Amino acid sequence: MTIKRNLNRYILFTAVILLCASCKDMIAIPDPINTITTDKVFENDSQANSAMTGAYSQLINEEGALNFGNGLTTSLGSMGADELSLSSSSPNPYYSNKIPTEDYTTRALWVGAYSNVYNANAIIEGISASTSAKLHTEVRIKLTAEAKFLRAYSYFYLVNLFGDVPLALSADFNKTAKMTRTPKAEVYAQVIKDLQDAKANLSADFSGSQLGERIRANKWAATAMLARVYLYTGDYANAAAAATEVIDQSALFELRPDLNEVFLKNNKEAIWQLQQSNLISPRGNATPEGYAFRAFPAVIPGQYYGYRVANELVQVFENQDQRKSSWLMPVAIAGTTTYYVNKYKIGLGNSAVNAPITEYYTMLRLAEQYLIRAEAITLGNQQLDPAIKDLNVIRARAGVTELPMGLSKAAVVLAIEKERRTEFFLEWGHRWLDLKRTGKAHDELSVISVKQPWAGDYQLLYPIPVSEIQSNNNLTQNPGY
Repeated sequence: MTIKRNLNRYILFTAVILLCASCKDMIAIPDPINTITTDKVFENDSQANSAMTGAYSQLINEEGALNFGNGLTTSLGSMGADELSLSSSSPNPYYSNKIPTEDYTTRALWVGAYSNVYNANAIIEGISASTSAKLHTEVRIKLTAEAKFLRAYSYFYLVNLFGDVPLALSADFNKTAKMTRTPKAEVYAQVIKDLQDAKANLSADFSGSQLGERIRANKWAATAMLARVYLYTGDYANAAAAATEVIDQSALFELRPDLNEVFLKNNKEAIWQLQQSNLISPRGNATPEGYAFRAFPAVIPGQYYGYRVANELVQVFENQDQRKSSWLMPVAIAGTTTYYVNKYKIGLGNSAVNAPITEYYTMLRLAEQYLIRAEAITLGNQQLDPAIKDLNVIRARAGVTELPMGLSKAAVVLAIEKERRTEFFLEWGHRWLDLKRTGKAHDELSVISVKQPWAGDYQLLYPIPVSEIQSNNNLTQNPGY
């Protein structure tokens, strides 16, 4: 597997795209982390912290060609599910779920995610190899834990998007170049181990970030991610327990009563956010998803850009649901009401380079923990009223009628699906992954007109990039491609 080689290609390709997109804007691409040496970077606390900051930055600030961490996962997942509709008559393989075997876009997911894995491995190994007394023990422990968290986060998406994937735990190209695909269960076991290590060794507050911002992983980010992974792997007792641990941190976290505040930087619903650069043109101070999805007001009057919300999603919201009024924007186009995403308030029409940043890119937030706990309680065959209470916490914030106690298990399962759909639409592919993990993807998606004729359930996993298979004959393609 040419992880290291592909990282270099990706950075070069990104630079070319940036140059082509705007000849007036010269963006300085920082040196990739794979050029660092142990004696240079891991000699003291400050330099090692800078390496970690760079790893976070690459998740969000690789601009030009969309990357795994700067909106591409959400874009593809939302198109593949039932959250977005075509904005033109041109065919699009992501809406129709007919993805070609050799495709740059899905390859960018693979390369971007493995770039993040590589960065994490480089930090872990660099810290371990450093003999400098200026790199103090507490910093070594903390940064290693953060790197493990980032590695786990990337692998969570890799296994859910591609299935079995090579489990690279080293930055040494000689060890990773010819790896075979690791069974999904083994990858998940490593993800859980990394998150448990991160939880044990990260601080329980936000003191690790400058000014206490929520832009570095801490113990509760690791715990929140563990809750999600436990849910996905069917460990319902641990999923509920981990979610409860996070929910109980009321001094740090709370649901924002105003839905328009949920994506503001450092708000108390945020468990982990990423800080975007406001110097990248043309995105400016917008988050990646704000810039990609919030395409109004139009740059040219009367024209509308970006992603339109599918009617299948719009129709799910109850009449008084404030998520619809706060997070969707109706626009009259040719006498028809069309909805656009309005979760992030800074987007294409109102972002500016070097303007103040008011929103950060939200990676984990508290509302998910209530819905994880509700689902874990329900599927774990526990008494259902506590699950209904968790659902009602989310519904009350949205301004919709509370569910009655005493519902059947089947009714609670459907209520959880609906709340996840209306709460987490166009956030990191939640709906796409939910449909797949619950076995409902075929029934829900195959009947959508733009996806017919249904090519086959094989398309619920993305193709392994052909270029990777050509470079590593130990890799095999996903069936159907």
